[in-house]
Amino acid sequence: MRERIIGIAIPGAAAIAGAAALALWLLGGPRTDFEVRLEQAAKPPGASVAGVVVDLRGTLVKLDGKPADAPGAWPGFRGPNRTGISPEQTKVQREWPQAGPPAVWSIGVGEGHAGAAVLAGRAYLHDYDHEEQADVIRCLSLADGKDIWRHSYKVPVKRNHGMSRAVPAVTEKYLVALGPKCHVSCLDPKTGQYKWSIDLVREFGTKVPAWYAGQCPLIDGDRAIIAPAGKDVLMIAVDCETGEIIWRTPNTREWKMTHVSVVPMEFNGRRMYVYCGKGGVAGVSAEDGVILWETTDWRISVATVPTPVLVGAGRIFLSGGYNAGSMMLQLEEENNTITAQTLFSLSPKVFGSDQQTPIFYDGYIYGVIPGGRLVCLDLEGRHVWASDSTNKFGIGPYTIADGIIFVMDDHGALTMVEATPKGYSRLASAKVLPGHDSWGPMAFAGGKLIVRDLTTMTCLDVGVH
Repeated sequence: MRERIIGIAIPGAAAIAGAAALALWLLGGPRTDFEVRLEQAAKPPGASVAGVVVDLRGTLVKLDGKPADAPGAWPGFRGPNRTGISPEQTKVQREWPQAGPPAVWSIGVGEGHAGAAVLAGRAYLHDYDHEEQADVIRCLSLADGKDIWRHSYKVPVKRNHGMSRAVPAVTEKYLVALGPKCHVSCLDPKTGQYKWSIDLVREFGTKVPAWYAGQCPLIDGDRAIIAPAGKDVLMIAVDCETGEIIWRTPNTREWKMTHVSVVPMEFNGRRMYVYCGKGGVAGVSAEDGVILWETTDWRISVATVPTPVLVGAGRIFLSGGYNAGSMMLQLEEENNTITAQTLFSLSPKVFGSDQQTPIFYDGYIYGVIPGGRLVCLDLEGRHVWASDSTNKFGIGPYTIADGIIFVMDDHGALTMVEATPKGYSRLASAKVLPGHDSWGPMAFAGGKLIVRDLTTMTCLDVGVH
């Protein structure tokens, strides 16, 4: 095994967006009901900028949480297939008591919007401890929310509408996480043992995005796929076992990193990875990292956040905020050359998305547009229905399980809506979080729905028993 980055320098803080400080680390005081075991690598020689050194090998703390004996998985951003849809056959409740679905557990978390990944009775979270000024990768019991282990490393991050934003990716063998200052870590998902790490700023010249990194890593087979969008390299494939870089995609257009996550796609027998950099969209060959196609038709000047949505037949739906609206691309291939054509563009009043990624389900696109209405869109770009002015959801997240859209508003109210083109059909609604900035991506596994706001993460039991 090769340790990629040992001593790592910290870049300057990203641009301040004017967020007010709200709460500190809420994990509670010292606990005495468990045995703690520290595992720490010897302090390596490090490089520093302004006297700050980051040892990404960090500190591992073993705690008393135990994995749940529970079915289901949500192993990364937008679930098992990166679609925002649960493929499980688990049935969910269609009605709630007035208080809403029961909470299995609720914990305090550091300020941020990072959602959970779930596998083998464990929930994984990339957190931030403001008091200790440390990134913390946490493995939690799905049964009670207790920490099984924590891996942390010191890195100063200033408040800027929260800190952590990215959802880890997890398999039976690997956990890959991306921190707010673009530090990539690979750990053993069961033990938390360090495998390797990369500082994207130091190694590739990545510029930390405004409001910090929101890209969620992708594990495809035994490879981690990351888009550093640095000076010379757009995307990399990393061997999850060794940390060796398998291929690098040249960044010939010098696109900068966005908050978008990489999406795998199959087209005409070729596997590729689709990514929106700051300046355009590209499809990169999964085999060797060569750019198969690119377009500059889709560009957002401020922040590109929603991830591309694959809608079949070589079509890719793109959306954004800041008056970007949305766009449908069509891939075409002739003489072994792939091109991306723009089928149509929509104004933000028809369809846009400030923060969350829309969901393609049973032939229709569902999403919350600027202004907060939930919309069902057909593949020609026409509204099928939209919720009215009394049913708005801010810029909150949503996911689909068992034909139900779970959609959250900014203030912690969770609503169930039928995922059907027949019309907006609300089933139930309840306040389930304290609710400031309830923007973190949801996770659904085995009838459990994990949601969060700025400083609280809660696991809800929404399944039928």
